Amino acid sequence: MDKQQHNPAGDNPSDVPPKPSVKDSAQQIWLAGLGAFAKAQEEGSKVFEALVKDGIGMQTKSQAMAEEKLAEAASKMTSMAQGISERATGQWDKLENIFEDRVAKALKKLGVPSARDVEVLTARIEELSQLVQTLVAQQEPAVKAKAARAAKPDA
Repeated sequence: MDKQQHNPAGDNPSDVPPKPSVKDSAQQIWLAGLGAFAKAQEEGSKVFEALVKDGIGMQTKSQAMAEEKLAEAASKMTSMAQGISERATGQWDKLENIFEDRVAKALKKLGVPSARDVEVLTARIEELSQLVQTLVAQQEPAVKAKAARAAKPDA
């Protein structure tokens, strides 16, 4: 009998893969790490650029929203200011009327004529002045005739 070696992996001893050495394994691990690093760097810059782009979009939206809210607030403030101004003007007018009424009453008690009284008196004076001028114009011929007779000596 021939003595043959028994090979559990197969009939041919060349079919058995050689065991990798520790150095080869370390080299492969190192290369895998470098590949992962390169991939992360490449993908990282893409992710970074995408994040920057998203950030710009978000900033634009935020600014637009802030401007919109600011415009709304300004509009509300303007509206409120107008309302307050209108109420203040109304109150001021009331106060002014009360003051005028009280001053008019005080002047009346003191006997000071009102503006209306002065207007009526002025109109009456103008009317009387015109009557006097009319009467004087009518009396002038009679006065001149009397003056002329008085100046003539009686003969």
